Amino acid sequence: MRLKLLTLALALTATSLPSHGEDLLDAYQQARANDPVLAQADATRLSTGEGVDQARALLLPQVSAGLTLSQSKSSGSQSFEDPNNPGQVIDTSGFGHTRTRDINGQLSQSVFDFSKYANLKAAHSAAEAQDQTYQAALQALFVRVTTAYFTVLTDEDQLTFAKANEEALKRQYDQADQQYKVGIAAITGSYQAKAAYEAAKAQTIAAQNTLDNDREALSQITGKPTGDLKKLRDDLPLDPPAPNDPDEWVRTALESNPSLLAQKDNVQTAEHNITAARAGHLPTISANVNYGKSASWYQNSDIHQNTPASTTIGLTLSVPIFSGGLTQSQVRQSIYQRDAAQDSLESERRQVKASTLNYYRSVLAGIAQVQSGKASVQSGQEALDATRAGYSVGTQTMTDVLLAIQTLTSSESSYSQARHQFILNKLLLKQAAGTADLKDVEAINALLQ
Repeated sequence: MRLKLLTLALALTATSLPSHGEDLLDAYQQARANDPVLAQADATRLSTGEGVDQARALLLPQVSAGLTLSQSKSSGSQSFEDPNNPGQVIDTSGFGHTRTRDINGQLSQSVFDFSKYANLKAAHSAAEAQDQTYQAALQALFVRVTTAYFTVLTDEDQLTFAKANEEALKRQYDQADQQYKVGIAAITGSYQAKAAYEAAKAQTIAAQNTLDNDREALSQITGKPTGDLKKLRDDLPLDPPAPNDPDEWVRTALESNPSLLAQKDNVQTAEHNITAARAGHLPTISANVNYGKSASWYQNSDIHQNTPASTTIGLTLSVPIFSGGLTQSQVRQSIYQRDAAQDSLESERRQVKASTLNYYRSVLAGIAQVQSGKASVQSGQEALDATRAGYSVGTQTMTDVLLAIQTLTSSESSYSQARHQFILNKLLLKQAAGTADLKDVEAINALLQ
């Protein structure tokens, strides 16, 4: 009878919503394409990477050109020698406005500027840090999708157990009420059964609400409505972590965790920024080539004045002498920022180590929890059957039956949560070690049916 009630409750939880995918891999693929958190991390990575090109550009030749057209009006008369007839003076009275055209071009190349080289190295380190941050976001997506998916599965189980519990208590209440009406049982048993039944109805409503909310949470990641999902199969492999050595997992995490690697790159960026700030005390040398040509003419005259084109080549040496303490302040600021980055690195290192060990121990504990949970469900079912049989012959009370039903429901709920959490903890251990990838999602997906 208990199996029939479970089947009925499971059927009642089925929905007709359009499905975003039947299994975990489908959910991940949808999230990979639609998740705004990962898209933001990718855009930030690309934006930071442009800093490398911008820093490198300052070390490459800089070419510019300009054209200036101007017009001026003189209030008096001017005289100049006719360029076409030497010795003849021309009076500009009545020629109108004077118009001038200037053409210029400039090529400059940094020869020595230590700060620009340091800024380029800092840009590379910042880009590498953001690449690692993106990898951390990608691994976090594996965990977020799997967590949301298994949360829905857990909620569905909780709703199934709640409905089965409600049905069982309804049967018990109907039986107790009937026995009271025919005079073979006291009304106390009917009251007890009704109170338990009403409480079970409230639990079912709460379980349904939780399931609806967590379905929406999964849809928030995938960008698609959440439909029917494949369940975790019964024959769950309870393998310990491989390698079965916590120290080895910690070593892997300290070498591979992308969030930790990003913090190391941030420290390198800060070190390069210190070098760039200190370079503010050093001289800079640049090479320059300038070209210029100008011409002028008058509004009411065919006379033109052309200045011969000129080209200037030279080196410019710039030596900083005093900037009001700006450079010293920038150096101190960069050192403080480096110290903050080092503190953040140490904090992240400790967090990664602690998380790795916690999830390693959680996986080991999860094996025992799943095994004991399964045994608890079997024992709870046997205890309920025996208690009902005792109640029918008068050796057990209604309170005993109600307690046995609630104990079985609690055991089923704990067993479901332990199974799902065991799978999640294995993935969380991989994430803490920095080795989570799509193959892990595929392996979990293979456990669904």
